[in-house]
Amino acid sequence: MSSSADLKAERAAITDTVERFARSEIAPYVTVWDEAGEFPRSLYLRAGELGLLGLGYPEAYGGTPAPYALRMDLWLALCRYGASGGVLASLLSHNIGLPPVLAHASEAVRSEVIPPVLAGQKIAALAITEPGGGSDVAALRTTARRDGDDYVIDGEKVFITSGMRADWITVAVRTGEAGSKGAAGISMLLVPGDSAGLSRTRLDKMGWLCSDTALLRFDGVRVPARYLLGEESEGFRIIMGNFNAERFGMSAAALGFSHACYDEALSWARQRKTFGSPLVGHQAIRHKLVDMQMRIQSTAAWLEVLAARADAGDTGADWIGQVCILKNHATQTMQFCADQAVQILGGMGFMRGTVSERIYREVKVMMIGGGAEEIMKDLAARQWGL
Repeated sequence: MSSSADLKAERAAITDTVERFARSEIAPYVTVWDEAGEFPRSLYLRAGELGLLGLGYPEAYGGTPAPYALRMDLWLALCRYGASGGVLASLLSHNIGLPPVLAHASEAVRSEVIPPVLAGQKIAALAITEPGGGSDVAALRTTARRDGDDYVIDGEKVFITSGMRADWITVAVRTGEAGSKGAAGISMLLVPGDSAGLSRTRLDKMGWLCSDTALLRFDGVRVPARYLLGEESEGFRIIMGNFNAERFGMSAAALGFSHACYDEALSWARQRKTFGSPLVGHQAIRHKLVDMQMRIQSTAAWLEVLAARADAGDTGADWIGQVCILKNHATQTMQFCADQAVQILGGMGFMRGTVSERIYREVKVMMIGGGAEEIMKDLAARQWGL
């Protein structure tokens, strides 16, 4: 069997595994979880048992090395068949919290932190955004001063996914001299979730209702210096590198949600009858479905190209720029498909419990998180020297 055939078989296998997991252990409960404002912590353990949390991580820490193509299929299938951004965001928050640890922590810290997270026993999160800061990472104000063998952190972070339950939080801080500004002086610290002086406040949202999102406050939080990731003042570079994989993953997730809207709309159009014939028998409805497919297929093709380039080691400036605008295209596809699906479902599309209604509420955070559309355009322009 050729390597391409091997990859094709692996992709089919991961899609099948994730589909069965999402259909049986997520989709039937999402509405109840949204009403409760959380989902069971045991879901992490189940995902860990199936190896889903460890996809793309080294075997030495309990993971399974995987190319972008396989990770893309994980995100896509989880969203298409689970259809909950809230579950996606929290269940996979380690994919933005752990990469800086994997790349820049000491071996002792990696061995301490990563295996329990990949097994679903612990939860990891990333904390960068601050009140009033938004996408301007270089303007962050949270400080960390060295005091003997510790760093002492003061400041606030907001919109932190898994912020209420995280056992490990990768935090962007300013370690430069007092009054320092811009990218210089930004560092990354790993903060244990049970640290004294760390308080958390749950935030209420329009969507992602079962995903805990928090405001974090650090009041003299002491963190051992061994939890510094990389060197002091390397944080901005670490953050920027971390964003690229996040944006690619969000694009794949948006495609999965687009598929979910299309699937529900098509099923409804085939079953629902108006004026003596199924909805799908009306040209106006067929055109809506075709317009959805046009955007879905263009997004899927773009993802495939960029996954192949990344797996070939081509992740330079052009790739980064492409990922930025792909995120815009993919989330716009998701927005369009959610809107058209709700329109096709009519009154049912306005009811809680339908997939399309949930995704309709969740799409905006996908268009903002990981970098708003306007930021993505500007970053792409910079990568291309425009």
